[in-house]
Amino acid sequence: MNVWKLVSANRLVREEEEIPEPKEGELKVRVTKVLVNGVDASIYNGDLKVTYPIVPGRFAVGVIAGENGPIGFEHGTRVFLHTFRPAPDTGTAKKDFTEEDYEIAGQTANGYLRDFVCLPEEEISAIPDSVGDDAALLIELVALAKATLDALDIRKGQHVAVIGGDMLGIILCQLLMYQQASPILIDNHTNRLEFARQCGIYYTLFADDNLVENVAQLTGGRFAEGAIYVTSSGTQDKSLPFKVCAPHTAVAYSGFHGKDLTVNLDLALKKQITIYGMTNGADYIPAAINLLANKAIDLSLFERRAFKADACDAAFADMGNNLADRDIRVLNIAELV
Repeated sequence: MNVWKLVSANRLVREEEEIPEPKEGELKVRVTKVLVNGVDASIYNGDLKVTYPIVPGRFAVGVIAGENGPIGFEHGTRVFLHTFRPAPDTGTAKKDFTEEDYEIAGQTANGYLRDFVCLPEEEISAIPDSVGDDAALLIELVALAKATLDALDIRKGQHVAVIGGDMLGIILCQLLMYQQASPILIDNHTNRLEFARQCGIYYTLFADDNLVENVAQLTGGRFAEGAIYVTSSGTQDKSLPFKVCAPHTAVAYSGFHGKDLTVNLDLALKKQITIYGMTNGADYIPAAINLLANKAIDLSLFERRAFKADACDAAFADMGNNLADRDIRVLNIAELV
């Protein structure tokens, strides 16, 4: 089978390996599509450090291959492959207390840019017919968004500031509207704000010197009742959530990594704001699938850009080093079949 390995920064190679056979309790999956995303690109260009060699690809879908599995995982069933997987039991080996209790596909463990993978049943989820493959590739993003809103205990009618208009920011706003809250999307790129308005997000504000006053006007002087800073958005002022929130509210920093995330907490302390860090929505995967099945997230305006897996290195390179410059309207999808 084909396996694509990142052997060093900016060097992706294709190798031939034997097709794996599932161990007891595992299912063999034929990987069909992998979403090429910003975190993968940051790993490819060396901005996020990993141990080489590593197979990239954190978001993937496939079909059950080989013999039928348990009920719900019969041969040919479309499945989503989980990004966050339980870490192996190290037994009595000493830990340094910095290790996570999960592995991250394509980052701390081999990802899904390969023809076949064998995984236990609990590390894959069946995809209903009402959810297409492209939407299923966003399950982890939707799950993280849902986990973030639940942590903030968002309620109907509340104004919530979302700082960062990348794909996760758009999903957060759409989910807030689905829950009948009122998102205020804040970004310092006019093209992102325009795309957000096309996606039906009514309140959009440019992050300039008038931002705090503009938020006050939108909220009748009460300010936001919660805020989310999207760590993948590249928004420069990381203390903006505290500036636009009312006292005694809550703020979440949400994203799949927080590299170089340095935040001035002075205003948060003065306003007695509760802070959450959100990077893993694995427990919300069933909820995310249900939200996608119920069309809570509208993907109609996103552009689909598909290519063969051998072109992944070019796709990684095209995404560049600057998070803020990436075109968030495009779903870059590597097709393996």
